[in-house]
Amino acid sequence: MFQPQLYVAAMMLMLLSMLCWGSWANTLKLAKGWSFQAFYWDYVAGILASTLLIGTLLGGGRGFFLRLMQAATPSIALALAGGIVFNIANSLLVAAIEMAGMAVAFPIGIGLALVTGVILNYIQEPSGNPILLVLGIGLVLAAILLSAQAYRLRSTIIESSARGIAISVVAGLLMGLFYPFVARSLRGAHPLDAYTVSTFFALGVLLCALPLNALLMRRPLTDSVPVPWSAYTGAPSRWHLAGLLGGVIWAVGAEANFIASQARIVGPAVSYAIGQGATLISAMWGVFVWREFADAPAASKRLLAPMFLAFLLGLSAVAIAPLYR
Repeated sequence: MFQPQLYVAAMMLMLLSMLCWGSWANTLKLAKGWSFQAFYWDYVAGILASTLLIGTLLGGGRGFFLRLMQAATPSIALALAGGIVFNIANSLLVAAIEMAGMAVAFPIGIGLALVTGVILNYIQEPSGNPILLVLGIGLVLAAILLSAQAYRLRSTIIESSARGIAISVVAGLLMGLFYPFVARSLRGAHPLDAYTVSTFFALGVLLCALPLNALLMRRPLTDSVPVPWSAYTGAPSRWHLAGLLGGVIWAVGAEANFIASQARIVGPAVSYAIGQGATLISAMWGVFVWREFADAPAASKRLLAPMFLAFLLGLSAVAIAPLYR
């Protein structure tokens, strides 16, 4: 079973998780015109399939399945709860983005998730220099606010709503709550390992998505037209592949993050914080690949450099926090 012992190896896994979590949403662009609710079915299938495949290849093969069958019920319940909470938060955040816009909903949601998650994980298991952690989180939050302002200045029309903002707040708080469940299942009296916890987490996502996504298809939070089942069954094969790919990318990031958090020198607070640096990756996709700011006003473009600098300094502070306890 693969488990890194050196901090450098764990750091590479955390950076991989940041890259994956900040990149999976690009697969939505491969299925333009497809509702997120329809996309989500394949996305969830991709997550579950990936955790099983990674567990088989890196988690010990037959030993991985034996550990799944021998897992303690309390630890399984914690991992399932983490998946359920994550799925609710993820669905709410997408709805909030549709209502209030990316510039408003995403910074609120991810900003709250970052602060809530790091605080709860640190209380649960203190690891890393607290001063560096606070400094790093503060710089990352500043970068998120700069990103939001840059998007606001770029947009000529801002459509926001109190309902969308309220939903983004709830989504952010829930997004910060899912990781402590995972961390506890990895360090309880009968702990799971990163490979088994990922599989039970994915099952939790699936168990929650079945009723919740079906409900959101019938009654979208955005007050739009209900999404018929034919929107999924009649979609082109390439759209289904895009959904599966999105789930695979997210799951690889989650697996890498959970494995890194088990390294003794890292801990869940640091691992989660660096993983949530995914906002930096998504911003880089938007600026350098999708050219979202190509026609933006000068005032908007001037915020990009300090935004990236704040992100890099903040993530660097979090990255070295375990080395200066």
